[in-house]
Amino acid sequence: MEILELNHEDVLQILPDRDPWGHKGTFGKILLLCGSRGFTGAAYLSAMGALRTGAGLVYLGVPKSIYAIEAIKLNEPVVIPLPDQNGMLSRDSIPHILNLLPKMDAVLIGCGLGISEDTDAVLKAVLENARCPVVVDADGISMLKAHKDIVRGRGDYTILTPHDGEFVRLGADIGENRMESAAEAALDWNCVMLLKGHRTCITDGVWHYRNCTGNSGMAVGGSGDVLAGIIVSLLGQGLRPVKAAACGAWLHGAAGDKAADRMSEYGMLPSDMLICLPRLMKQGGI
Repeated sequence: MEILELNHEDVLQILPDRDPWGHKGTFGKILLLCGSRGFTGAAYLSAMGALRTGAGLVYLGVPKSIYAIEAIKLNEPVVIPLPDQNGMLSRDSIPHILNLLPKMDAVLIGCGLGISEDTDAVLKAVLENARCPVVVDADGISMLKAHKDIVRGRGDYTILTPHDGEFVRLGADIGENRMESAAEAALDWNCVMLLKGHRTCITDGVWHYRNCTGNSGMAVGGSGDVLAGIIVSLLGQGLRPVKAAACGAWLHGAAGDKAADRMSEYGMLPSDMLICLPRLMKQGGI
């Protein structure tokens, strides 16, 4: 098994060129279905992660009970209030989401979504109807095992971003060789698997990337939301899914390293990583 490790120059070469004649629609239209009562930060961080890495149009669908919070915090995304129940998206939101999906280049679902029968129905509807790459993160992964056949049979790519506990909830086993475990699961699920941790493993079962950026200061709630936003942004801009995941992991970790240099591993926050991200997208940005 050949394992690749990206550096900054590799990432800059892989990133899509910015068309000088482009407009906001040129650089990806993406839909994020994130957040719930008590987890408003997840929606904010994922949306800003997408915007800070070049997405042209970001649509953020949230439960209407937290709409005012997100609309006040976020200026650039289009924040869409959706029907909710108990502070989480309800199944009544599905028709609204299905109306949005055909316009999108990529979708993210799961960050701070909450776990209920209704959010499970929303997840199932997205997987069945999205005709574009879908990133499933956090609570979305925790509900995913029941929908394995849908993921396997999707006409487009799915990227899963589990930490160890979520990986086990998918029904996968973590052996001594984490990359081999991730690759087996990727082939089993017909997806790109990004297994988080020290030296994150990214694989579609054929191509294998190990990420060597990042530090312990990133082990705080919200870091994964930023990563999910970065990946869906790169997907929306046209990167191949396994490369979007590998570049996203590198950028995420490198932003964490820059934040740690400035704020220390003890004091850095995921929002500090958002500030560090843009400079990494250009030559000499380290």
